[in-house]
Amino acid sequence: MSIFPPTMRNLWRQFTNFRWQINITVICLIMCLSIYGCQSQNNKDDGVIHLTLWQGINPPVNRDVFNKLVDRFNQTHPDIYVESIFAGTLDQQLPKLLTAVVGNVPPDILFFYPQITGQMVELDAIIPLDDWWKNLPVKSEIIPNLLEEMQINGHTWSVPLYTSNIGIFYRPKLFQAAGITQPPKTWSELRQVAKKLTIDRNGDNRPEQYGIVLPLGKGEWTVFCWFPFLWSAGGEVVNNNQPNLNNPEAIAALQFWQNLLTDGSAKLSAPERGYEEDDFIAGRVAMQITGPWSYITKSDVDYAVFPMPANVEKATAIGGGNMYVMKTQAAREKAALKFLEYVLSTQFQTEWSIGTGFLPVNKKVAQSKTYQEFASKKPELQVFLEQMPVARARPIIAGYSRLSDSLGRGIEATLLGESPQKALKTAQERLDLIWENKSK
Repeated sequence: MSIFPPTMRNLWRQFTNFRWQINITVICLIMCLSIYGCQSQNNKDDGVIHLTLWQGINPPVNRDVFNKLVDRFNQTHPDIYVESIFAGTLDQQLPKLLTAVVGNVPPDILFFYPQITGQMVELDAIIPLDDWWKNLPVKSEIIPNLLEEMQINGHTWSVPLYTSNIGIFYRPKLFQAAGITQPPKTWSELRQVAKKLTIDRNGDNRPEQYGIVLPLGKGEWTVFCWFPFLWSAGGEVVNNNQPNLNNPEAIAALQFWQNLLTDGSAKLSAPERGYEEDDFIAGRVAMQITGPWSYITKSDVDYAVFPMPANVEKATAIGGGNMYVMKTQAAREKAALKFLEYVLSTQFQTEWSIGTGFLPVNKKVAQSKTYQEFASKKPELQVFLEQMPVARARPIIAGYSRLSDSLGRGIEATLLGESPQKALKTAQERLDLIWENKSK
């Protein structure tokens, strides 16, 4: 029988799975102690509830928008003060966050990808929001398909700060030069268009221009970009809370990516850098999978966007970020809920969405004259707004990080030449071992 309570055992599994080195753990502990010291200093007996909020909002210009809105909350709530702390990128935050949870010095409010929900529930680190959410006036204004990323095990655990989805950006001038008059709507059309857009001007078998760039790597960005193809093929990778990577639809989605490479019409990104847009902006690729937050929208190049092409059905992936209330003290949790209500408000969502390019989570904001006037000047936003009804959430089960890692390895292997069948079979076998060890 283990001498450790369930939360400690769960955390130990997290440390083991991530293979952290001991020096990283020590650094994290030191940082948490430092933060705890800051919290202790902030909790002065001045009648004000001081809350810490960890966020990893990037790029810095978006972070500035968020912090200005936090300042406005503080000005209008004299009994609450929220300190917005940039705790590093979200991948960098995870070790620190887990250490803070086990050390009982978590932040009061957390911004993170919703795929962490299952992990936080497993660690008993966040509070359920059911009673608060049930009586929240703004509840009916939230876009319905965002609920999937808020809920697990029949409970509501978070609220969305923003939403978005992914489409395919393209260079209209390159399309015109290739004689392409309409963006592709299906996988087969996308494959044909990618071939037409691939140009080897000097005949050295190294095209100066590729049709599309695919994200090489096993990280979350690669997995995120691949999910719409899985869903468009009619597939899933989780059944009854159990991973099932090696299925015909997943194989078909991976085979399509490999076909683009076999055709010679797709360029691989640098490893784990699939979000970079230099090749697109320079005209070395004509199409790129990304979302409305893209730097492309701020560049001087010609660009437009079309929806994710369909196979069996239309689908895209939600790219969202959610807010959590961490387990601390009743008064602090109540104050944190007031901030979450502010995040969902018309005022916050209007200024945040216009200032960052993310889509509003509040339907009233999306339909408002102010936002519509803004969106009319950015035609690409209309594509993402119109795709929202078919946008889906990645799984938020407790083992998602393990699933994503194994799936990412399978995708990467396929892009490097392995057959989709063998790559997914290996990925599933690896994941089965992790799931078995987790249950022991």
